[in-house]
Amino acid sequence: MKDSIVSKGDKLLVTGASGFIGVRVVNVLLSYGFENICCFVRHSSNLTRLKKVIKKYKSNNGVQLMKGNLLSREDCERATQGISVVFHLAAGIDKSYAGAYMNSVVATRNLLDAIIKNGGFKRFVSVSSFAVYSNLKMKRHSLLDETSDLETKSAERGEAYCFGKVKQEELLISYARKHNIPYVILRPGVVFGPGKKAITGRVGIDTFGFFLHLGGKNRIPFTYVDNCAEAIVLAGIRPGVDG
Repeated sequence: MKDSIVSKGDKLLVTGASGFIGVRVVNVLLSYGFENICCFVRHSSNLTRLKKVIKKYKSNNGVQLMKGNLLSREDCERATQGISVVFHLAAGIDKSYAGAYMNSVVATRNLLDAIIKNGGFKRFVSVSSFAVYSNLKMKRHSLLDETSDLETKSAERGEAYCFGKVKQEELLISYARKHNIPYVILRPGVVFGPGKKAITGRVGIDTFGFFLHLGGKNRIPFTYVDNCAEAIVLAGIRPGVDG
């Protein structure tokens, strides 16, 4: 493929492949002509949408559905065998700090440990979150964007998800420096589109049959799901975008 670090036959791994964004990432990869894709999903995942996407393409014989648990080192080693690029979208939804750490940090560590054994690896794409940015030092009504400071006291913020994502990024950067792992970190804002049932709480709260609009004129970092998925794919295959 032109302007790509991988060929159409290289093996690609998508974790969280059955999720809201993951299904779209698989769709984009198939539409680009990639033929060797490993879709890593939980044993309890609903695969209806994912299977529907795969069925659309003639090249779907090269798509593998792999059920497993990223907290299992054996499953991670099995999933990363011969992999060129990892698109790591799997995320913990546990609201406890322990759960967030296990599903964001330990799961990522298991993947990275497995990848280190793989000599042909080309890039690790980690999907983080806009939640890792801090507005503590910003003036009122300032725009929060990729130039903003990162959260340095995530454990004190009271958000387990933010804590997990900050620690996940720190782990990846540490491994990259120590083991020379090429990587890209993406931090999407509020992702919306077909298949997303709930409206973000930044707009308002839907409760007891009423929708309470909140936030007034606050700007929200919306990202349409198909655009987000394509950005994730490009982050995995374009040359010169590491970091």
